[in-house]
Amino acid sequence: MSEQEAASDDFSGLTSFFFYTFIVHPCTAWILRPGRFERKKSIMYAIAFLAALAAIKTGMEFAERGPNHYSLLGVTRDSNPLEIKRAYRKLSVQLHPDKNDSPDAADQFDKVKQAYDVLMDLELREVYNKFGNEGIQQNKRYSETQFLMEAGIFYVSWGVMTFFLTMGKKSGQARDWTLTGLILMLVVEVVVMTSVTNPLPSSIFPTLTEADLVRVLHSLFPAFMNGCRSMGAYLYVDLDAQLRQLLLALQEQNQDILLVLRDVQIGVQTIQSSGGGGGGGPRLATGPISTSNIPVATDGGALGVTPTGKLKELQARLHHSNGTVAQAVQSLKQEQKSSGLGFYGMILGYIVISYLFS
Repeated sequence: MSEQEAASDDFSGLTSFFFYTFIVHPCTAWILRPGRFERKKSIMYAIAFLAALAAIKTGMEFAERGPNHYSLLGVTRDSNPLEIKRAYRKLSVQLHPDKNDSPDAADQFDKVKQAYDVLMDLELREVYNKFGNEGIQQNKRYSETQFLMEAGIFYVSWGVMTFFLTMGKKSGQARDWTLTGLILMLVVEVVVMTSVTNPLPSSIFPTLTEADLVRVLHSLFPAFMNGCRSMGAYLYVDLDAQLRQLLLALQEQNQDILLVLRDVQIGVQTIQSSGGGGGGGPRLATGPISTSNIPVATDGGALGVTPTGKLKELQARLHHSNGTVAQAVQSLKQEQKSSGLGFYGMILGYIVISYLFS
């Protein structure tokens, strides 16, 4: 029976992983698509969708497992043996096959008897609180080495998957959020599993055991991770793309200035060739340009001192600036993107680890 439950848990883990990765994440991305809703509404809708879906899925998983021993007997973690015995006697009378007409009356009675036997034995009760029914069936006892090994496998596996699923510039914040949540979950699990008594307040969670709490955390983490991925991609601001747009705009501006300078240079050469006199130079293609303030060299001095030389010098500088901008744009365009092979390798690795250490 324990092997069947373990296999069921492994299958449930794989199902949750694929469900959140291939169904929930695309749906959340659809909700957060720019322009679909207002920014605040998009975030609110996405969080509500993820929270509702995670609550429903986790509730269905716990409903499938059935109530724990405390809920089944109608007692709390703080109930003493006398209270447990009274609750058992009351239920045994109601659920006894001689008085219960239900087709599964025998199974119901056996479950109540099993819950009573476990909770009345202090040693078995402690094992059940830490490890659940699986711990009772496997005669499990708390071992710090074994606990650290099992926790290490789980958290390292999810850490590796988080790394692969959050590759790329858009997922930088998502990776930080997910790894932070993973570390906090590890701290909570260590505190819960190493405490002598359940640290949860009985007034709020009267029947929740340590094993139930850890199971809830493990069940909610895939939803949390994919929520971080979706929100991180939505809130990401691509500074490189903005810089690329600015550089392209600067490059176009430089080209426009070069065209104007070429027309000005042609006009100045025309004026110089006509001896600087005459009724007026030609009108330039970009509009009338006044040359009255441009000093015209008449002594045949160096080219750099003449208006034409100054224009050529400015033109050379703009060409150099244009080349620098083009190199910056090209370097931004050549940024390597994450390969999809890592994603599929991560999926294969998750399946192998899940079955190898189950």
